[in-house]
Formats: sequence, C-alpha cells, structure tokens
Amino acid sequence: MSAPAASALPDAAADAPAGTAPGGPLAGLRVVEFAGLGPGPFACMLLADMGADVLTILRPGERLPGPGSILGRGRRVIQLDLKSEGDRAAVLALCDRADVLVEGFRPGVMERLGLGPEALARRNPRLIYGRITGWGQDGPLAPRAGHDINFIALAGALHAIGSADGPPVPPLNLLGDYAGGSLYLVCGVLAALLERQRSGRGQTVDAAMVDGVLSLMSGILGMARTGRFTEARGTNLLDGGAPFYAVYRTADGGHVSIGALEPAFFDILCDRLELPAPLRAAQRDRAAWPDLHAAFTRIFASRRRDEWEALLGDVDACFAPVLPLSELEAHPHHRARGAFVTVGESRQPAPAPRFGRTPSGIPAAAPGQPIGREAALAAWAAAPPAPTGGRP
Repeated sequence: MSAPAASALPDAAADAPAGTAPGGPLAGLRVVEFAGLGPGPFACMLLADMGADVLTILRPGERLPGPGSILGRGRRVIQLDLKSEGDRAAVLALCDRADVLVEGFRPGVMERLGLGPEALARRNPRLIYGRITGWGQDGPLAPRAGHDINFIALAGALHAIGSADGPPVPPLNLLGDYAGGSLYLVCGVLAALLERQRSGRGQTVDAAMVDGVLSLMSGILGMARTGRFTEARGTNLLDGGAPFYAVYRTADGGHVSIGALEPAFFDILCDRLELPAPLRAAQRDRAAWPDLHAAFTRIFASRRRDEWEALLGDVDACFAPVLPLSELEAHPHHRARGAFVTVGESRQPAPAPRFGRTPSGIPAAAPGQPIGREAALAAWAAAPPAPTGGRP
C-alpha cells in the first residue's frame, strides 16, 4: 500500500524561505532560539512545524545539527559571538523584532549576558520569554546539573515504571525532556501569546521539566490518593500488573500490546482468543490475575506477531503490535495517514497536530550552514505582522 499524496501537508517547501516551514497557524510568528540540547530544539521544531519563523543562534564552536536532523528542521541558523560588540548588537536587534525567545541555559546565564527577561522586556515589551530547565529558575536544585532521568526521578514518575521484580526503567528521555519540558513550554508560550492579544504585553514562561512531569503525574497521584494505585511496581492497572494491559512475547520473538481495560473490549479479546469461561471472569479479580497472565503468555507465544495482528487488528480488542523503529513507516496505518514525509533527503515524522484550515507544510531540512549577520537582520527588517483580534 503506497502512501497517499500528503493533502494535509501541502508540499509548498519550494516556495518558502530557506530554513522555514511554509504555512501553518503560526505563520508570521518570529522566534529566536538560543541553541541548546533536547527539549529546546524539540519545542522550536514544533513551533517551526506550525509555521513560525525560527532563527537559531549558535555560539562560536557549536556545530550545526546537519541537514538530516529532525529536531533541527524548519529554521535558519546564525552563528554569533556574544562577546563581540557587533554580534551582540545583532542579537539585541533580533530580539527587538521577535515575538518569542527560547533559551535553555542554567539560571542566571542569560542575565549575566545582559539578555535576561527584564533587560529585553525594556526593549521589547511584547516579547514572550520562554525558559526551559530541568529544575526551574529557583529552588535549591536550580543551579545543579541534571538530565531527564533525574527530573523524572524527583517527580515520582521513574519509581512507578518497571516490572515487579526489577528496578525502575527509564522511558527513554520522552517523559522529562519532551513531555514535561518541550510540550509544557510550547503550551505556555501559546497561552502567553493569546494573553498578549488582550494586554499587549509579553511575559516570562518558566518551563521546568520537574514541574511538567509532576503535572503529568496528576492522574496517577489522584489514583494513589484514592487507593487505586500502589507504590509496588508492576502490580497496578496501568503499569503492566493487569494481564489485560500488558505486553506479551510472540512465537517469532516479537511483542504485542494489549489494553483491553473496559469489560466490553475484554470480552471481544476473550472471544478472539477463545478463552475459557473461568478466565473470562478473572478481569476484576486480582487474585486470578496470575492465572490470566499465564494464560495470555502461553496463548500469545503460540503465534507470530503478524498473525496476531491479522486476528485482532480489525476488532475492538485494544490491540497493537509493538513495532521497532525500523518498521514504523511501513505500517499500513502510518502509510494511510501520511505519517512520514520527505524532508530534504530523509524521511521524518510529519508535523503534528494537523490543522484543517491552516495546515502545516512540509518542513524544510535543517540548514547545512549558518546565514550571515546582515542576512538575518534583513530577513526580519520589516515590522512583524499585527496579531489578529484583540488589542495591538
């Protein structure tokens, strides 16, 4: 099955300025990104995918991510030395014309450079100043180094993830860096832009990954406080403890995921698996979960992963194969939705979410070289377009 023409993602990249994504609901928005790691680039990739004009400032010696980079797509890059008077003036001029600034340095770094939010707000009162850190701008851990695994550990998420007989398992760096960090920063920036339409003023968005992960844990914390989630890993409804919400190995060494939480969906699963009546009654009987888990383990080990997809993929059994990265693009569902697009010379995930009236375009590839100082200033020479609705 071949992928359809990406009607939801019109290929207008040839008509767009180099390094920018055409179209999208954020078209006309100007973002200055101070180059950093992980969560900052991903947040700015999302903004660029939605049409924002993102200009990334690299410091001397920092390398470009290269045209094949996914996180670096859709923007222009300029290399500036903040110790140089001319380059520093260029940074200030760009910030004067920007709508949003994104930085991910430790607290105090931007202030020492004279580029903190108060200093820039005096020059550009409409600037939304996005700050993304692990621990936040204040608190005893604010100046300390850390990574995703540390932030999710302090927020209680890491303790809750893993098997009953093993240690906590890091869920890649998806939970802290990208969910608790990037997505909360983007959410905060968009909210601040909306408020600016009413007030005409910018503000600082302090996106601490530990705060974001604590917020993401709200549902689990709520369950814990009502006795529906325990601190014993691998014993709960959503952590692999429930046999009907778990992963099973198949005959060919693959894996399948089962999420039949609701009784109606569990019944459909049992019908397809021809499960005996006593085990069908075991869904809400925790004492019978070991027997149900053993039965599922034996049954799913009897066929190949693709055979299970053929049997369970067309009914509401809450089933999906566990796909390795190398198989993602070939899956019929991803192909039907055009979930991957060609960016430059590489296949990459399409922009998400999708918009009906102002669809995002195909992003431009990450730039292979920086643009010059004068070119960057000239690109933003004109006043940015006035926001629609609200006060100026």
